[in-house]
Amino acid sequence: MTGLKWLQRVLGLLLLWSLAAFAEPPVVVSIKPLHSLVAGVMQGVGEPTLLVQGGASPHDYSLRPSEVRAINNAAVVFWIGPELEGFLGKPLDNVKAKVRAVALATAPGVERLSLRAGGAWQAADAHAHESHGQGAGYDPHSWLDPVNAIAMVRQIVAVLAEIDATHRTDYRQNGERLIGRLEQLNQQLTQTLIPIKDQAYVVFHDAYQYFERRYGLHSVGSVVLNPEQRPGAKRVSEIQARIRDLKVRCVFSEPQFQPTLVEIVIAGSGARRGVLDPLGAEFPAGSEAYFMLLRRLAADLTGCLGGA
Repeated sequence: MTGLKWLQRVLGLLLLWSLAAFAEPPVVVSIKPLHSLVAGVMQGVGEPTLLVQGGASPHDYSLRPSEVRAINNAAVVFWIGPELEGFLGKPLDNVKAKVRAVALATAPGVERLSLRAGGAWQAADAHAHESHGQGAGYDPHSWLDPVNAIAMVRQIVAVLAEIDATHRTDYRQNGERLIGRLEQLNQQLTQTLIPIKDQAYVVFHDAYQYFERRYGLHSVGSVVLNPEQRPGAKRVSEIQARIRDLKVRCVFSEPQFQPTLVEIVIAGSGARRGVLDPLGAEFPAGSEAYFMLLRRLAADLTGCLGGA
């Protein structure tokens, strides 16, 4: 090997080493709201991969081969946990020796609420309240509270800074900016939702407890107990009676599920039909999606519940 060729080879290896040293780690995220938070922390460094896209639901999602490969090649996978993304349990277990899985529902500082049971949240003939096929336990929709989102961001920053020390300063600075924006969002939503605090409404499934608790909203029941199972005639009759007896103003469907049931339960009641989306199906994935999601939730609630 000539001296020139040797020098070219050495320079090529140094270039490859340099690129590897400064490349972002491969990061995979389960659902769009979490992906938005991770993308905000990684801004200027890299783009995380989103699994559940568009109008798909994490309750019954099936991974494509390309998504399985993305998980296998990831440095870290961020998800809520098995209560929500049951489809990730086995794939993550298969790669646990080489891929770090971070369940953000159990991040330090995240408030976890128990599943609601009894009354409007349980059928009269049910033996036990079941949600998403998991049985009694914690409500997994914790991202819908911006205060929880702040705790999640702190965990995302800590994990990324640990596995990618080269960009540690970027992650920390991005995280602080993101936390400031989430604090402002929480203050804005607090004011926006004051006028509808006393208005009764029914949701499609019990996905909004964290949002309701944070802002003092008055949800009085859900159309279905489990979004993966169609309710029986008795459950439909129960919720129709509740809508009439409590003079419910709005019943909300979701874009991830067929709206036919909502049309059935509001027939003849005078209740309006609205749409709530806990995942932000219509928004483009990215760092702004979380903010668009929560502002849209507030707008859809006030739009249906407000006015005469």
